[in-house]
Amino acid sequence: MDKLKAYLIGFIITVLGVAGFIVYEWGWLKLLQVILAIGFVGLTLVFLFFTALTLYAESWKYGVILAILTAIAGYGSYLVLTWQNLGVIGGIIAFFVFLFAFGIWYISEPDLSIADRFRSAEKLEMMGKYKAAARKYEKAGNYEKAAEMYLKLGWLESAAWAYEKAGDYEKAAELYERLYEKEKDTYYLKEAHEYWKKAGKMERAAKALERYAEEEPWFWEDVAKLYEELGNEEKAREAWEKALEYYQKEAQEEGVFWEDVGNIARKLGKEELAREAYQKFLEYCLKEAEQDPMWWKHVAEAYEYLGEREKAEEARKKYEEYRAKIMKANEETSYFPEGT
Repeated sequence: MDKLKAYLIGFIITVLGVAGFIVYEWGWLKLLQVILAIGFVGLTLVFLFFTALTLYAESWKYGVILAILTAIAGYGSYLVLTWQNLGVIGGIIAFFVFLFAFGIWYISEPDLSIADRFRSAEKLEMMGKYKAAARKYEKAGNYEKAAEMYLKLGWLESAAWAYEKAGDYEKAAELYERLYEKEKDTYYLKEAHEYWKKAGKMERAAKALERYAEEEPWFWEDVAKLYEELGNEEKAREAWEKALEYYQKEAQEEGVFWEDVGNIARKLGKEELAREAYQKFLEYCLKEAEQDPMWWKHVAEAYEYLGEREKAEEARKKYEEYRAKIMKANEETSYFPEGT
């Protein structure tokens, strides 16, 4: 048992012990008085703290409201401590219970006025209160109507979200494309791509991803694969060419990308470029292997690409030897003698 559980159990036992002692000495009524006194005094102190805080912040409206609640709670504390006017005490308790319930109800729809909470979504729509109507439609699960309200407000992203909840992925994708045209944020193209896919409109998904890749070029490979799935070899090849161009630039800065250059070049039938890229990838891997033997695995792969199987096997053996040493070291460090 950890310390927290032990402290918790000890606290509960202490509270029950004190309660039992009060009942034994003075009866159940005295226990009720003690419980109410703790509750009222605690509530008074909380209200007093927040009253002081709001007044310090010069929030006079809420400061006055909290001051009134503090006075009511303080009066309740006085009545409980002196144990008089039990009917008034009950009324104060009922008032705070009602206030708490009202607060929960109010927070559940913070954007709606008191009057609008009692109006139907249709009525609010007729009144031109589209924001309130949208919230009502959402709460009723009518997300398509909520989306219509958001469109009337010009809130495209909220409308897209509502169409997504309604399962109308095509309309959601269209809205994300409109958002991209408006905001020029590539995030919306990525979202459009995802929702076109969910809608089963793969051609539109590919076009959205292609537009995305024009600004985020590391996605050209994904575009190429998607066009391959669609059987559009011409568009796939165009995308592979752009992916190749992107990886060639990246490989100049980080040699590990020469592997991608080689793979794409070979896919495009550019054997000379592929072999040159694999050779550079091999050089990069050999250099890394000097510092980290884990790279012998990639050295082996590079030799495989170049068709040098004997050297690939030698590199693979070095990798396996290193891997065996690591596993043995792990076994030794994880061994604990019995009785410890």
